Amino acid sequence: MIFRHIEKKDNRSIAELIRTVFREFKIDRPGTVYFDPTTDDLFTLFSKPGSEYWIAEVNGVIIGGCGVYPTPGLPERCAELVKLYLLRDHRKKGIGRQLMEKTFESARRLGYKQLYLESLPELSRAISLYKKAGFRMISAPLGCSGHFGCDIWMLKDL
Repeated sequence: MIFRHIEKKDNRSIAELIRTVFREFKIDRPGTVYFDPTTDDLFTLFSKPGSEYWIAEVNGVIIGGCGVYPTPGLPERCAELVKLYLLRDHRKKGIGRQLMEKTFESARRLGYKQLYLESLPELSRAISLYKKAGFRMISAPLGCSGHFGCDIWMLKDL
């Protein structure tokens, strides 16, 4: 397995992976990343200064990804942990945690002091992973992600 930054050639594969996970958990609904037009061009999205996206790849096949993004409206020196998704066969192997750690390193290097995330109750395993990584629940959304379909909000001090 290798971890690397996203490349333009990854756009189609990572978008399909994300939408596959959303269909698997039956969360493919408006107000989520599933319908977000930026999902089809993550390379361009993560070309923005202050952002990075990590890809996990096995034998040339993308199996997951995770990134840090300077979502508008977040508090100063706070970014969003975004788009942490893994294909089903690669879960429960520590890969999600490794992707998060890569993202935490990126966030610190980029000068962030906190990470925020949004999620859904159907992703309970991911929420458990976030809690183990030091995220805590907060009572309201931060910033302007545009993902009005999410109703779980978490924050982590780096």
